[in-house]
Amino acid sequence: MPNRLSQPATSTDTATPFSAILLVLLAGLTFSILDTSAKYLVQSGMEAPFVAWMRFAVHVVLVLILFRAWSNRAMFKVVSLPKQVVRGVFLFGSTIFNFMALQTLQLAETVSIFFFAPMVITALAGPLLGEWAGWRRWLAIVVGFVGVLVITRPGYGTFGLGHVYALGAMASYCLYVIMTRQMGAKETAESLIFYSALAPVILMAPTVPFYGSLPDTGFQWAVLLSLGLYGAVGHWFLIHAYKQASTSALAPYPYLQMVWMIALGYLVFADLPDMWTLVGSAIIVASGLYIVHRETRLRLQSRSLPNSEARDLAKKL
Repeated sequence: MPNRLSQPATSTDTATPFSAILLVLLAGLTFSILDTSAKYLVQSGMEAPFVAWMRFAVHVVLVLILFRAWSNRAMFKVVSLPKQVVRGVFLFGSTIFNFMALQTLQLAETVSIFFFAPMVITALAGPLLGEWAGWRRWLAIVVGFVGVLVITRPGYGTFGLGHVYALGAMASYCLYVIMTRQMGAKETAESLIFYSALAPVILMAPTVPFYGSLPDTGFQWAVLLSLGLYGAVGHWFLIHAYKQASTSALAPYPYLQMVWMIALGYLVFADLPDMWTLVGSAIIVASGLYIVHRETRLRLQSRSLPNSEARDLAKKL
């Protein structure tokens, strides 16, 4: 019987279906429209916590319909309800911090800082998941952090509260992803999507009377209610994309969301990123792509190495 670890990579390891790429690009566009809509609302005077709560409230309703909750028991089945709740809190934290950052930062700035998340996840995966990165990936993480410093430029009068919120959004998202990795093998996909939205809706409901700020116009109502639609549809695009291709194969394409964010920022708010934002973004994207490249090579090499000790050694190099 042939050794499966010594077999060369098959076409499924290298070929990425165009449909999967298209779905990731559509998800990026959808999430960009979500951020653009949220920025419009918070700059119109609506409170960011209420906007974030409404985004998840509509999301819950749509998920119940899309997953046919009346006949789909898998979405209600959980192994650990406390972990589901904590994971939902991290996702809500990412959203609310992002909306608060959008009050003062351009769309391109917030997404550039958010692109540092894969590097932070790589760093946290060691102590939290036992997936330790080698020195090359750690060097890429340091370079990516330099990109964040280029964008925020602390000490030069440009670092403000908006950057703090953007960093908080990125950190919350990283913890959300780490928990998703921990729970993904035990919890159903439907429950992960459902409870991540339901938990913040229930927990934050008592604060709605304090932060609630109803829209002034019918158009603002339409934009507010559409947030949950964009969130649900965007996640639906991603789910179906990752059913067709691996995470590593699709990892480079979300970075193209920068194009959508720059375009929407200019069309809707007449914003154009400055040179420092573009340079910092390029550094972060290059570092992220290197980490993707390195992890892909390690995955393929581990299949050809004869034993676990050799595979562990390769990961440290």
